[in-house]
Amino acid sequence: MEKLKTITRREFIEKTATGAAGLMIVPRHMLGGRGVQAPSDTLNIGCVGVWGKGASDIVSVSTENIVALCEVDDEMMAKFMKNERHTPEQQAKYEKANKYRDFREMLDKEKGLDAIVVSTPDHTHAVIAMMAIKMGRHVFVQKPLTHTVKEARLLAQEAKKAGVITQMGNQGHAGEGARLICEWIWDGAIGPVEEVHVWTNRPIWPQGIDAPKEIPSVPPTVDWNVWLGPAPWRPYHPAYHPFVWRGWWDFGTGALGDMGAHLLDQPFWALDLGHPKTVQASSTKFTKDSYPMAEIVTYQFPARGKLPPVKLIWYDGGLMPPRPKELESGRMMGDESGGCLFVGKKGLLMCGTYGENPRLVPEDLMRSYKRPAKTIPRSPGIHEEWVAAIKAGKKSTTDFEYSGRLTEVMLLANIAIRMQEAKTVLEWDGEKMEFTNLPEANKFLHKEYRAGWSL
Repeated sequence: MEKLKTITRREFIEKTATGAAGLMIVPRHMLGGRGVQAPSDTLNIGCVGVWGKGASDIVSVSTENIVALCEVDDEMMAKFMKNERHTPEQQAKYEKANKYRDFREMLDKEKGLDAIVVSTPDHTHAVIAMMAIKMGRHVFVQKPLTHTVKEARLLAQEAKKAGVITQMGNQGHAGEGARLICEWIWDGAIGPVEEVHVWTNRPIWPQGIDAPKEIPSVPPTVDWNVWLGPAPWRPYHPAYHPFVWRGWWDFGTGALGDMGAHLLDQPFWALDLGHPKTVQASSTKFTKDSYPMAEIVTYQFPARGKLPPVKLIWYDGGLMPPRPKELESGRMMGDESGGCLFVGKKGLLMCGTYGENPRLVPEDLMRSYKRPAKTIPRSPGIHEEWVAAIKAGKKSTTDFEYSGRLTEVMLLANIAIRMQEAKTVLEWDGEKMEFTNLPEANKFLHKEYRAGWSL
């Protein structure tokens, strides 16, 4: 019995796989009753990236064993460890966890890991997640899933092949609002939807600028080589790390890549959008180094069975769709960060950035609407759902199959921005993963990795 108390969950599954294929949760009585913790009851998790969104990701999975923490910046690690908001139980777990700068070392050394959480800049998501997937670890990746379209496609394929449980961190997908939007639209509350407008106040970081020319020394607390990962080498500068990396082509995915995982997710789920037929974009000035400050992107999605074609328009940088005449005077569109407006043949449906507070428009329609039964299972939260799915051996709602397709759609917009000078609408073949009328645009579906890095 002492042996069973210390065996890891991964070791348990591997040792019992031949005699109990598919077994995920072991009843306590099989292991000796209350005093013994079943190996499958608690996951061993490693977390890559501990500051910013990484900090909240770690806290959100701290019901499990946090056995390893990885961060390229020692200063960020120190700040996380000193966070006074941690409970004593959480702090004890973090103190006990092994610390790393390089995720590759963490994955190689931590043989007992069941899963990892990736909360790093966009450009390193794919290489970290892919290494873990190929080692049979379950993976949670913060949005957006990847930096390129091809990375999203390959991650989804490899995760399916490996049979691991995956999730992307677009937390609005787990919310009540996202479910209500689906249930109301599927109920026909606003009739067939042929147009959607989506907007955000992002970027709230610098864009449309050139890379800095000065070359300061790399802080001794930062492993700049690992931070760069597969991106082209360039000198360290505080204009890139720790937060403002989002606006640079080499590291982030701009405003749409950042917020599209939340805002585009609402119509993507509710309308079963899939691959678009075309995408075109216009924007303010951008440079070879960074994204534009404002843009408008128009997608055309084909009919899906009985569902009609959909025109979806994205706005960022403070740009907004025309105010609908049905919207009452003085009423805010969406929320302070953005929103989504579904245009149906019988009315409008509007929500906030993360799908919160969905309302039919005009308000008279909302008051008279008889809401349908709640048919979509409710989620305990984006992280909690992933943990529960691993333990039950079930699929999560925004796994890499779903979130990979959503990410591909988001990132097509960034290619359309780059190809504005071609003065044409880009025609997209999602099955073949190629632009059919402008082959030169296909070079932006992926990127050349720096020497020593690969998927």
